[in-house]
Amino acid sequence: MAVTQTATRRRASTAAKANGKLELEAPKVPVYPDIQTIRDAIPAHCFQPTVLRSMSYVFRDLALIFSLGWAAFTYIPAMDNVWLRTGAWLAYGYLQGLFCTGLWILAHECGHGSFSLHQTFNDVVGWAAHSFLMVPYFSWKFSHHRHHRFTGHMEKDMAFVPQLKEDRERPRLANLWMDAELFEDVPIVQLGKLVAHQLAGWQMYLLFNVSAGPKSKQRQDGSWTRVSHFEPTSAVFRPSEAVYIAISDVGLAITAYGLYLAAQAVGWQTVCLMYLVPYMWVHHWLVAITYLHHNHPDVPHFDAESWTYVKGALATVDRDFGFVGRHLFHGIIDKHVIHHLFPRIPFYHAEEATDAVMPVIKDHYHKEERSFLGQLWSTWNTCKYVEADPAVPGTLKWGKN
Repeated sequence: MAVTQTATRRRASTAAKANGKLELEAPKVPVYPDIQTIRDAIPAHCFQPTVLRSMSYVFRDLALIFSLGWAAFTYIPAMDNVWLRTGAWLAYGYLQGLFCTGLWILAHECGHGSFSLHQTFNDVVGWAAHSFLMVPYFSWKFSHHRHHRFTGHMEKDMAFVPQLKEDRERPRLANLWMDAELFEDVPIVQLGKLVAHQLAGWQMYLLFNVSAGPKSKQRQDGSWTRVSHFEPTSAVFRPSEAVYIAISDVGLAITAYGLYLAAQAVGWQTVCLMYLVPYMWVHHWLVAITYLHHNHPDVPHFDAESWTYVKGALATVDRDFGFVGRHLFHGIIDKHVIHHLFPRIPFYHAEEATDAVMPVIKDHYHKEERSFLGQLWSTWNTCKYVEADPAVPGTLKWGKN
């Protein structure tokens, strides 16, 4: 099913000809349901996570991660053929990246409070799981909450806020201070940018808050060097959150020390193959998933005056990634719209909740069933900037290159 078109177009009218001139109807602004109406359509049990069921997925993912790790450590180094050994390490890195992404997503559920009804339990599990994956749990939790709070808001969203048309005329480091359109249609240039985006996008976000809106920070006096997710006094966070940022850093330090000890025992090369390669895969998937949920030619953004929570939550895309998306990634790719509407719905109730709200949200629902990774390349080359939609005041649509 293709993505539903929601843009309202201006139409000519011949109704009033008293002055002998053709008049145009006023633009028809899309009408969005209110959040309570949408919530009332969802069965109450969809908002009730259970510790046993949620933890069963954690145990399953940890079993997959450690079983695969044990098998790789035991058997791959013993392979005599260098090509076979190299292929086995490549396969391990890819598969372990998938399994670890599943654990990453469960920790993300903890941050939203959809893992269980007990916040302290959620934070302990989430902190342990994200620290194991070298993710600053509380830092991510706070900034990610603001992304959900202001999704689609051109000034306050925390992730993948697009360029305005006029921004493209300004020199930027990403374009080597040259005209943005100069190499825009050169495939090798775009491929290089996409690879850099996938490999370093996560780290750049954590260090420099890249892709966030200009008013996304909690303090506007912070310089570009003081927006790190690792600094307790970062302008990204409120002063009251500083202690939690420090706790996140402690988790990272524990994991880093564990990797150091492992390297002393088995060597840095083995640690890189066992841990660093899957780490890069995990954050490739994280960047790709987030990017594709919020970038699509038919999905709008909104200016500060016209934005609402419901508009922003519905300006996301459900996509299909087959078996991996449904089972290893816990449906986060397939059922993301409902997740943005109600982040506290556990992932194992997301499908039922999505079906329940369809009669309410109707044509505001967006779904893309074409190739997930194929759409990464297509979207990267299509969605460059947004501009005002003349048919819908306050709405910004993707510009045509």
